[in-house]
Amino acid sequence: MQVMKWSALALAVTAGTTQLAFASAQDESKGFVEDSSLDLLNKNFYFNRDFKNNSSDSQSYREEWAHGILANFASGYTQGTVGFGVDAHAALGLKLDSGGGTAGTDLLPRNSEGESEDEYSYAGGAVKARISNTELKYGDLIPTAPVFATGTARMFPGTATGFQVLSSEIDGLSIDAGHFTAIRDGSANTNSDGKITLYYGGAIDAASVDYLGGTYGISENLSVTVYGSKLEDIWNQYYGNLNYSIPLSDSQALNFDFNIYDTSETGDELAGEIDNTTWSLSAAYSLGAHKFTLAHQQVDGDTPLDYISMDGGNYGDSIFLANSVQYSDFNGPNEKSWQARYDLDMAAYGVPGLSFMARYVTGEDIDGTKATGAYSYYSTVEDGKEWERNLEAKYVFQEGPAKDLSIRLRHSTWRANGEYNGGGDVYGNDLDEIRVITEYPLSIL
Repeated sequence: MQVMKWSALALAVTAGTTQLAFASAQDESKGFVEDSSLDLLNKNFYFNRDFKNNSSDSQSYREEWAHGILANFASGYTQGTVGFGVDAHAALGLKLDSGGGTAGTDLLPRNSEGESEDEYSYAGGAVKARISNTELKYGDLIPTAPVFATGTARMFPGTATGFQVLSSEIDGLSIDAGHFTAIRDGSANTNSDGKITLYYGGAIDAASVDYLGGTYGISENLSVTVYGSKLEDIWNQYYGNLNYSIPLSDSQALNFDFNIYDTSETGDELAGEIDNTTWSLSAAYSLGAHKFTLAHQQVDGDTPLDYISMDGGNYGDSIFLANSVQYSDFNGPNEKSWQARYDLDMAAYGVPGLSFMARYVTGEDIDGTKATGAYSYYSTVEDGKEWERNLEAKYVFQEGPAKDLSIRLRHSTWRANGEYNGGGDVYGNDLDEIRVITEYPLSIL
């Protein structure tokens, strides 16, 4: 089965070789300095998570406020058949408000006593080479593949140490391959070898992760994506996506988005037995400023759909499913979930930059009674249910000195029945969450 899946991807690449890319990015290189860029991001983040039904002696809520400054430098490529360049980044995080009883939002690193640090900083970089339309990079990178994507939900994006190849030699086809051996979340000072971990499987370390995949635009409105990955001695995971848009008029359109993951144990099976297939299908109707979305998601397996996390269970983004929302992923064993969502773009009403979003997701039939290994804590869940409501408002300044400054307010309410507590979360079945995020990007070069 694994050979067939990898062969299918190879066949798709071979089939497109007659459609060569029209222009070479390397031929158009202006030089190492001439194509360089330097960007600065100021980010302010307030995070409050209130555990409404906390029966343990742990925290009843988490609350922190922090400010971050992130600088990103990307050089151009030297001219010639093979171009060379470097990328670099540096970050500084500052505590504005936190305490020993409210820490743990992952905005700030914590010391040995569980208290948030007053400040933290880190820097990293990568070397890169390019030939034609193919890039090879090594260093601290930010992969965004559906089988391996570092987290971006807190102050700074996580980074991973390793190799990455990005290629667009064939018109309409993009290839992405990577080999990574370490990962750093956005609130840690360094990357640590062996800290590629699982979000739901606990602090099980993998020595490396490898992946290969790509996206092919069959037409202007239809694209297909296929990825395969190996998390050493834990799992083989495969991903597929089909996205289809149907323009109905100048102001109306339909969009269908299908995602599927297939995961099974491999090697030493450090997380135990895994046999999981999870899929989601969403349908969105756009009418001018309005967009209405319905989605269904289903987990077929006695373990949750798990994905790569950072340094002992912190957040990660390696889950491209419709019902993975602000707090819950709705990915419990055998879970079925439905979503209704509404988006409003106020530009049509004379307020460009202002947008609103509301969604409601409900899940049921969570049954982990047959879960083993790293997921055995689900074994007490037989008829789990959960729901989540998200509300969001965002405004981006369109002009003036504050142009591109964004202010984003996010609210979440999550509830679950007594059979389900969010996958072993010791903080109970209910929580409310508020996030206020301000970002001000500046282009220096």
